[in-house]
Amino acid sequence: MIEMAEEPFEALVGDELDHLPDDMLDGLDNVVFVVEDRPEDGSLDLLGLYDGVALTERGQYGFGEMPDRITLFREPLLAICDDVDELRDQIHITLVHEIAHYYGIDDDKLHELGWG
Repeated sequence: MIEMAEEPFEALVGDELDHLPDDMLDGLDNVVFVVEDRPEDGSLDLLGLYDGVALTERGQYGFGEMPDRITLFREPLLAICDDVDELRDQIHITLVHEIAHYYGIDDDKLHELGWG
């Protein structure tokens, strides 16, 4: 486990977002990325969460809709990492995983692709 304050952690998340392929990010519409310390239940089991309606399930999605939300949980991510390089990798994997949910890719398919 490593320790890191909120601001440097958020900077790492921003860096990893910048390193994702453009074609993965270009399709994102009305999505916010946030960092929280832990999930609501206080556990360390969940690294990230997509909260929204996947593109594959949207009907009418118009102006004024609340943004979808991708949350990364700082403390669970820190708890599974031994150093900053490993943390970067886990942030990257978690971002890809949650963005995939936005595109309608479920956990089974992510496991199949090696991202689950």
